[in-house]
Amino acid sequence: MPDTGKSTRRPFDLATARRSVFQALADARREHGAGKIALVDGDDRTFTYDEVILASFALGSALKRGTHAGECVGVMLPTGAAAALTFFALSAYGRVPTMLNFTSGLASLKSALRTAQVKRVITAHRLVEKAGLQDVVAGLGAEIVYLEDVRKNLSLRNKLTAAVGKIAPGLFSAKPDPSKPAVILFTSGTEGEPKGVVLSHENILANVAQARAHFDFYASDVLLNPLPIFHCFGLTVGTLLPLMIGVKIVSHPTPLQPKEIVQRIRRHGATILISTDTFINQYARACDSGDLDSLRMAVCGAERLRDETRAFLRKKSGVTLLEGYGVTEAAPVLAANQVEANHPGTVGRMMPGIEARLEPVEGISGAGQLHVRGPNIMMGYLKPEAPGKIVALEGGWHNTGDIAAIDEEGFIAIRGRLKRFAKIGGEAVSLAVVENIASALWPEHSHAAVAMPDGRKGEQIVLVTNAPEASRAAMVGWAQNHGVTELALPRRLILIESIPLLATGKTDYVSVQKMVAAGDESALQT
Repeated sequence: MPDTGKSTRRPFDLATARRSVFQALADARREHGAGKIALVDGDDRTFTYDEVILASFALGSALKRGTHAGECVGVMLPTGAAAALTFFALSAYGRVPTMLNFTSGLASLKSALRTAQVKRVITAHRLVEKAGLQDVVAGLGAEIVYLEDVRKNLSLRNKLTAAVGKIAPGLFSAKPDPSKPAVILFTSGTEGEPKGVVLSHENILANVAQARAHFDFYASDVLLNPLPIFHCFGLTVGTLLPLMIGVKIVSHPTPLQPKEIVQRIRRHGATILISTDTFINQYARACDSGDLDSLRMAVCGAERLRDETRAFLRKKSGVTLLEGYGVTEAAPVLAANQVEANHPGTVGRMMPGIEARLEPVEGISGAGQLHVRGPNIMMGYLKPEAPGKIVALEGGWHNTGDIAAIDEEGFIAIRGRLKRFAKIGGEAVSLAVVENIASALWPEHSHAAVAMPDGRKGEQIVLVTNAPEASRAAMVGWAQNHGVTELALPRRLILIESIPLLATGKTDYVSVQKMVAAGDESALQT
């Protein structure tokens, strides 16, 4: 691995967050060099900081027509240069990018548009054709703007504005209050209807400053980001953070191409990968000898990093796996392990500047419901029942809904979401424990546990798995040998071909729950 040089780590300074996101980009260009390559697109086209600024002003001067400052404008694009440039183009002129999950279906997208009061959606012909979104786009009921058409019809005025803006960005860029909305994202909806999360400029840039204080990044680093930009992990950690601190980004439009991704890691000498447990497991299986050798760390979030994944990666690569934890409402990073303080089984320590408290939960000992407060915590929610109205947090505290334990050194162990506990005979049982048992027995396969009503004990646990050899008897034996209570065993197992996933790599528990509730004829006998 080449010499990394001097770390860009800085003490956490909230003052750096008191500016707009676009101003932070302009400041990054000045700090890291106008000619430095900032972004590599999915087709390997490169963009310097100068080119990012120039393209943002050119696109922004065209896209702002027919909208007003502070208006939410939909962005429905895959991860890549087009999405990043559109984000900054809107931000440069004071519009609020509203990131739309194009995999979520027409009903969910229409709900998001109503909730954020979006009238215009920016997308691309290429995405619509490749993803088969023609009917979805036709049904949105919004003005659709295609980036290819905008670029083709850029006026002389747009180009002159961009040229002057590149030299003196302060002449044209908006100067919004840092405490005002910078982006709208939507919760993943793993357990219910998604809500809009309103993040201010200060929220995002505070999280950038927190991550910069927590990790060692180097000017020579190359970060590969295959995660969707409509998810906060892909937006902040995979796009905004590296741009602000001078780390080159290699974007990939989808995490679902393991072979292509490992080839790009090798070709570009990527040193940092952001991923989830599900996806990095696939990349390890797809890689050939040497494909991952350039990586010095992989930061994994969105779901638990399994011991089986760590063991498998050790056989294939020397990359350090760092598990982190975040929620969209926190812009998103709350905690993460570090290379110099890596405690597997935990999500590391809190980012600087965050307060945390644990609220007791009946039936759960040694842990509590995690509440957080800090400069990166959202302005509030946009809810479907009150479109356009930001519902602020009481006292600035956000209830994550996760059950956590914090040890004396500050390391945090996430036991699962409160909604991911079953109440059996008066005791709370973590569904994550059930999945952990299945993963230990059948690590090559995927598993999802859900709680269903039970007239005798309140609830029963059902395990959905794609492991053909799965059996309750094997799980009983494992539990007895490892001192795990029999309450943490499923009443029955259901075998399916594949576990439904969201675009972020998380298990789609809503679909799993519906499938179990509907009854599945392939239920294994217990």
